[in-house]
Amino acid sequence: MAPKEIPDIDDPRMAAPESIPVLLVSADEKVLCALIENPSLDETHICLLLERKDLPGTLLDKIAKRKSWRANYRVRCALAGHPHTPRLVAMRLLRDLHLMDLVRISLLPASPVELRRLAEGRVLAQLPQLPLGQRIMLARRGSARVAGGLIAQGPQQVARVALDNSFLTESQLLRTLANEKLSAQTVAAIAKHEKWSKLINVRMALLRHPHSPVERVLSFLPDLPRRDVEDLLKRSQLPGSVRTHLRNELARREEI
Repeated sequence: MAPKEIPDIDDPRMAAPESIPVLLVSADEKVLCALIENPSLDETHICLLLERKDLPGTLLDKIAKRKSWRANYRVRCALAGHPHTPRLVAMRLLRDLHLMDLVRISLLPASPVELRRLAEGRVLAQLPQLPLGQRIMLARRGSARVAGGLIAQGPQQVARVALDNSFLTESQLLRTLANEKLSAQTVAAIAKHEKWSKLINVRMALLRHPHSPVERVLSFLPDLPRRDVEDLLKRSQLPGSVRTHLRNELARREEI
């Protein structure tokens, strides 16, 4: 698709309102920097401009410094989520964003990792005050870290939904399982989960957890590599009943 022709306007700062939409697509940074000084430019124009992902950070910084635009929530949200907004500017803007916009930014692949983690942190900080309905919604749609936080905090109804979250990763679930204060009901839900309970590393973590349902985790033993069984036995904090069955499992294999 051929780029639109930009009309020959001597000074974008003085362009008539009807010329602004065409100037918004200019590839010339000087034109755009001049355009944002145009008194006819309003928040709607700025939001249209911020939909462009090719804007330079210098221009975004100038937009962020304009108090009248920054006061508009749509502008703040668009700036915070833009991949080229200067890091410190974006981090300041995150403070005032609503929950679901924080969730959206935490899932943007183009956002810097530091910004995504900050957005996740702000979501996690709000979890204890959220009603059940919002927790369930976050359990379905939140990032892996948010899902892990919901599994840890519960209640069980929320944890079960979070275990089916498509963003949840094995590494995040293992970090959650490392928490020995995880409720027995939640640990049991993980141990019975069709997807997660089949992974060797998750099974190992479940065998180490003090609240794991013994009968369920013992059913994992025949499928564990011998080296993993031996490594588990070296752990001093292993539940006594599990330790006994591990020794029995090794003895059984010696007899085969």
